[in-house]
Amino acid sequence: MRDELERPFAELPAALVEELLGKSAELSRRLREGLDALRSARRAYRTQLEESHLLQREGALLDVPVPTTCGVDGAYAVERLIATDLVAAVAVAVEGLTPPSETRHWPEPRHRAYVQTERHEEEISTLARAVMIGMELELAAQAPHEVVFIDGSLTTPLIYFNQAMNRAQAAPDLHLTEFLLRNMEVYLAAYRDVLLSQRTDRAWVGVPKYSVRREIGRRLGWPASMDDRAMLTNLLEPGEFIRPQPLEAPRQPWHLQLDPLPEGIRKRAEALRGEIIGLLGRVHVIYYRPRAWLPAFRVEMGGAVAENAAQLARVMQALRFQSGGPGILEPYPIYLADRMVKHLGRAIPTFRQVISQELVKTYEGDVDEVFLNLHGYRTESGH
Repeated sequence: MRDELERPFAELPAALVEELLGKSAELSRRLREGLDALRSARRAYRTQLEESHLLQREGALLDVPVPTTCGVDGAYAVERLIATDLVAAVAVAVEGLTPPSETRHWPEPRHRAYVQTERHEEEISTLARAVMIGMELELAAQAPHEVVFIDGSLTTPLIYFNQAMNRAQAAPDLHLTEFLLRNMEVYLAAYRDVLLSQRTDRAWVGVPKYSVRREIGRRLGWPASMDDRAMLTNLLEPGEFIRPQPLEAPRQPWHLQLDPLPEGIRKRAEALRGEIIGLLGRVHVIYYRPRAWLPAFRVEMGGAVAENAAQLARVMQALRFQSGGPGILEPYPIYLADRMVKHLGRAIPTFRQVISQELVKTYEGDVDEVFLNLHGYRTESGH
């Protein structure tokens, strides 16, 4: 691993490396032109933002105590073996920095895990990703903290679930399909609770690292070449935020395929689907830059949180308190959870070796057959 970091081009042909490096000057020029244009127009965009009454400062928020927080993230990995596929999906919840007045202690990172062997099937990754996001939502809904950060957009679960349910029809015999269908009602109920945020002592928010959305840019007529987060990172001063705005409507109506579910579960799931789609229409987004060294955070929340002054102030206080360390460009509990789950893809090959060694102890055939059939030739992972 160290050699890969110190010599990133070691395995590439020299001519290819030269061609790639030769394009760096042109790419640098194009990026400079874009940044120069933004810098020269910054004052005009800033004035426009101030006159729109979207811009607010921390001082306008209610004074609330620092809340307890946790961050939830997940990952999946598929180890493609000669004879089978080894599939794993995990979700972890990690407690944030503890407020000074807090005496309760959450003793360890909470987690959910799925691991199974499957026949070779193209649909595996899509199904594993849906199980991952479902376990994330289940953990988030059960977390006892006042503010729960979810790594990603609040709209992503519906997209992943719909893709997986479509794939489930093509591979109904997979263990992964059976597991997803059996737990779908639980996952949808957790998703509904996260979007609803009905409790006044609990708020769930999505904090996506990457976003192409332009709710603010479309409203103010900003160039389409930069999304809202990029623009506002350059326009907001530390301690400033954009007051809650309705989430940008999708190009097509929200949809979730539920036909693969058994009849009894399907009727309850359809009711949950209706609630979820209605609640997605009430999701709001804010942009907040808590520190000078941080980019603007995009933060998505249910309407009940966005429209409650105390809840909104609690979320902002949590974001500020959990973003105090230079070098960490996201809220601390999300950073920790992300670091944990990213290691799943690296850990799966080692887990496969352990399985191989256990199998060798009881296998009555030629030991070479074990290592040949459990040879891994590709690992797919995501989070």
